[in-house]
Amino acid sequence: VNCVCPGPIHTGMTQPIPIEMKEKFARRRVPLRRYGDPEEVAHGILSLVLPAASYINAAVLTVDGGMTAQNT
Repeated sequence: VNCVCPGPIHTGMTQPIPIEMKEKFARRRVPLRRYGDPEEVAHGILSLVLPAASYINAAVLTVDGGMTAQNT
């Protein structure tokens, strides 16, 4: 079992948040200064399900533009 932990991502859930608030949050908290795209999370997941990753177990993949690394 592996775990994927997405950060701020443009999704239907975040769509109602005003763009100005998203930009302000990203500038303050995300080193990449933006929300991620769903495709960026999908690429991380894809890398875990490829045959080349068959020996990876109990991994936590954080896809958050560096937010966790900056704030720990």
